[in-house]
Amino acid sequence: MIMCVLASDKSETTTETLDCPKTNDFILLGFSDRPQLEVVLFVVILIAYLLTVVGNTTIILLCHIDPRLSSPMYFFLTHLSFLDLCFTTSSIPQLLYNLNGPDKTISYTGCAFQLFLFLALGGVECLLLAVMAYDRFVAVCKPLHYMVIMYPKLCLGLVSIAWFGGVLNSLTMSPITLKLPRCGHNKVDHFLCEMPALIRLACVNTAIIEGTVFVLAVIIVLTPLVLILVSYGYITQAVVQIKSAVGRRKAINTCSSHLIVVSLFYGNIIYMYMQPGNNASQDQGKFLTLFYNIVTPLFNPLIYTLRNKEVKGALRRLLGEKKGRREK
Repeated sequence: MIMCVLASDKSETTTETLDCPKTNDFILLGFSDRPQLEVVLFVVILIAYLLTVVGNTTIILLCHIDPRLSSPMYFFLTHLSFLDLCFTTSSIPQLLYNLNGPDKTISYTGCAFQLFLFLALGGVECLLLAVMAYDRFVAVCKPLHYMVIMYPKLCLGLVSIAWFGGVLNSLTMSPITLKLPRCGHNKVDHFLCEMPALIRLACVNTAIIEGTVFVLAVIIVLTPLVLILVSYGYITQAVVQIKSAVGRRKAINTCSSHLIVVSLFYGNIIYMYMQPGNNASQDQGKFLTLFYNIVTPLFNPLIYTLRNKEVKGALRRLLGEKKGRREK
């Protein structure tokens, strides 16, 4: 233990005794103000993370090995599962490490990498959900031409645009955030290097930065949401015009899983970023971000498995084959 001098806020400097982090390292405060909660969170998050890995890996394997899951819908679902795997892995292992002991530090490089992945993968998911909405629009509104319109090169191109857009968004916002002068502030009031938490460390006026971030957020978050709403507007019109109850039910089932995933994803983001910037909402924001990082990626494979007959059939065939091999 040695004496460290750290700026406790933007107007005064206090001296406190703590383990000094290495130069440029950050301290992720996370849930350290609730030590009794850390043990419970560690166990719950570890179990949820393992289930997330198993669930999304299973979806990816099923879509690759079962020829009946070779349509564009499952091509996009594979990318969504891979995206969820990357997204949760970019922050949860670090969180588990911090929850399991007194060390709450993360290196500058690790923080920068985490911030880049968080922004990039979040942007990709926004765009990918819009692409999947377009896929559902074609499936319901133009079913006879579905395979002609959604040909492999177009699907690959749409996914590539989603990844390019997310990475470009992160390459724009990450450097802006990391270059802000912090005047010795290194305590991040979060469990990951999230952009709003890092901006709060700045010791300069951040109005211009926040304005830029807002504009980019509107482009990367709200534009895909508008496209999703437009797609489902046309889908609703098409479903209303279907005369048979069986046909309507089939059309609704075609879109229901995607619609639930969109509701979870955007509902959490909109609620999280519309909260006022006080301490209570910051604490609430940690739990909402945790939900966004672990619960949503955990639910996605469950939603598509439980509500999709083809995926359930592929899973039964896979388990049946393994059972048959063991019996032989």
